[in-house]
Amino acid sequence: MVLRQVGSWLLATVVSCVFAATPCGADQPIVLGALYNSTGQQAGLDVPSSKGARLAVDQANANGGVLDRPIVLSIQDGQSKPAVVKAKTAELLASSPAPVALFGLSDTDLVLAAAPTAARDKRVFLTSGATSPLLPAEVPEWLFLACFGDNVQAAAAAEWAYNDHNARTALVLYDSSHEYTRLLQKYFGERFTQLGGKVSGKRSFISATLEQSLEKLPEVEMVFLSAEVPADIQKAVRAIRAAGLDCPIVGGDSFDSAGLWEKDAVVNDIYYTTHAYLGNDNKNERVVEFRKAFAQAYPDTEPDAFAALGYDTARLLLLAIQESKTAAPDDIRQALSGIRKFEGVTGTLSYPKDSRIPTKAVSLIEVDGGKLRLVREVLPKGVPAP
Repeated sequence: MVLRQVGSWLLATVVSCVFAATPCGADQPIVLGALYNSTGQQAGLDVPSSKGARLAVDQANANGGVLDRPIVLSIQDGQSKPAVVKAKTAELLASSPAPVALFGLSDTDLVLAAAPTAARDKRVFLTSGATSPLLPAEVPEWLFLACFGDNVQAAAAAEWAYNDHNARTALVLYDSSHEYTRLLQKYFGERFTQLGGKVSGKRSFISATLEQSLEKLPEVEMVFLSAEVPADIQKAVRAIRAAGLDCPIVGGDSFDSAGLWEKDAVVNDIYYTTHAYLGNDNKNERVVEFRKAFAQAYPDTEPDAFAALGYDTARLLLLAIQESKTAAPDDIRQALSGIRKFEGVTGTLSYPKDSRIPTKAVSLIEVDGGKLRLVREVLPKGVPAP
């Protein structure tokens, strides 16, 4: 997925085992394996997500576990490196007792380093934040998404731009060095033109040449900015405004980066799609309850969308284990594919028949004067094929 600013807190490789309400001599614990990067470029996403996951497991254990068995959560740090992620996945699977399923990660390339290894051992890998809709085809049967696909969030952005903002021309700017950014801009362009809009220009860039690539921009009614690195997003926004374009700038969930907008009070007319709005002004009951529980577990940390994704992903997997009746890996896989109307913090989720990407709404956020506001939730009417 995308990058996020991270504080000094680092997640060490940890085994979290909470046996509250579990009597001595209880049945063998159910082991879950998780891959989250506490170091490297992906730490900004994965540290919050891992906190949400640990909260969900702790809550489950406090309520007696699953299938009357305690849950052991074993988290490995992939260091944001594919080779390390692959090795840590193999290490988890070789442990005794081995995990019945694995989850985590927020980046497509890193998921592709982990999920094939899990699949060879016939274990589900449920990614909490990697949004490429190509992933299930790349790892058949055993790889599931707990998040929406990039084609869904891009379509939501395009439909809002065309229908709500009445934009008919768009400039697409994208980082060509990441699959996430390449796919996101592709799906946006497809849906926007399908609606009747026109992509008046398209420019690619990389971090080193970003500012030079964004000189002399054409006049348009909106800009779709597909960037991954928070620093690049800030540079690109400044370059767009310096070029004289004061139209809305729209992006994907990479814009949902802690502290990215609050530090610049003059930034406005920025919109982005993401998984949930976690602001304290959100009165959604599930969000309020999650914020309260998260604050109790992590008093000095504000939850964000990726914390909520980690929480929902762990709860989704725990539900699949409960529905499986056995906690056997293949039974978990079948139970997960049959889940409908799961009530998560990030929305109501269902797996359509023969799909391992859930149907769920997209949250559209506005940045105005450095403050965030939920515009609305969007379930797009038309979604480009993966």
